[in-house]
Amino acid sequence: MTLEIGVLGYRFIGKAHANAMARLPMFFPDAPEIERSVLVGRDEDALTEAADRLGFASISTDWCEVVDDVDVFYNLGPNHVHREPSVAALEAGTPVFCEKPLAPTLEEADAMAEAARTAGDDVPAGCAFNYRFVPAIQYAKALLEDGDLGEIRHVRGRYLQDWLVDPEAPWSWRNDAELAGSGALGDLGAHTVDLLRFLVGSDDLAGGIERVSGHLKTFVDERPVEGDDETRPVTVDDAYAAHLEFENGAMGTIEASRFATGHKNDHTIEIHGSNGSLRFSLERLNELEVLREGDRGYETILVTDESDPYVDHWWPPGHVLGWEHTFVHENYEFLSAVANGHEFEPNFDDGLAAQQVLDAIERSDDRGEWVSP
Repeated sequence: MTLEIGVLGYRFIGKAHANAMARLPMFFPDAPEIERSVLVGRDEDALTEAADRLGFASISTDWCEVVDDVDVFYNLGPNHVHREPSVAALEAGTPVFCEKPLAPTLEEADAMAEAARTAGDDVPAGCAFNYRFVPAIQYAKALLEDGDLGEIRHVRGRYLQDWLVDPEAPWSWRNDAELAGSGALGDLGAHTVDLLRFLVGSDDLAGGIERVSGHLKTFVDERPVEGDDETRPVTVDDAYAAHLEFENGAMGTIEASRFATGHKNDHTIEIHGSNGSLRFSLERLNELEVLREGDRGYETILVTDESDPYVDHWWPPGHVLGWEHTFVHENYEFLSAVANGHEFEPNFDDGLAAQQVLDAIERSDDRGEWVSP
């Protein structure tokens, strides 16, 4: 059976997923057969050009006509269009893959997760946390689950970018609370929160996040509209920082910024346990730094061996992978779950769990006190 796929969105993330779909049969021969069936957007001319370039058979300017007419629906649009098409697809029995954060608000994320539960386990609903599928992250998870680090005591995560340092950088939907929900918090913090939940969230490691203390900051209050003389207000955060307390008593600190001069896409995770530690940076995504009990310093492990997660599908040892490969792994797992009727993680409940933490950070900033997710 060939899965016909409909995709809403064709810019940055749309291209990443279209590229992943094209690579699947070349490198993952056991992946289900798929057809990039229909590309969805608002501008018919731009859609036509994008469909031709990205390999889609047709276009549509109305997602309502698509969600119950395809086998799988990808919602890769801006945050404010996540809920309605995704819920409609699930109600039609169509598996959904939705970009992160799951929604602009906790209320909308809760409605989406409820729709996924109602649809049932045989209708997978995936949330796009692609960094779970980095081989080095999968390697790190195995070390943690094997108990190599001992009792988890410190967890740190930061996601730093600098694309908004210039106050003349143009306004976009990502600067608007109605469209995006939040700024660096939702766009970048969602990834960090999900990775921490994925790596140490089990009961025998750090467990759940019990309370948070957060701080948000907007550095530039308005930005110019590209091609126009007007400016528009910035109504989201440019940066956030938060302290976390985990169920087992571990301490956590997380932060993100779009104003971290000199950092392009620096997502770093550190975990310290009673018997060892590990460090990961997205800017060196083929490497994992590991300190084991008795070591005098960190060992840098190049996670490119054939025995490492997903690597046997690609190149000989030492031939490194890139950011775009995480989408291939993610699409392989999600589409295989759809074809085989299996559950997929991260799912909408995982997206909701991340959103609960993000919402708690915002509430903490508003109240000036610790709050629970």
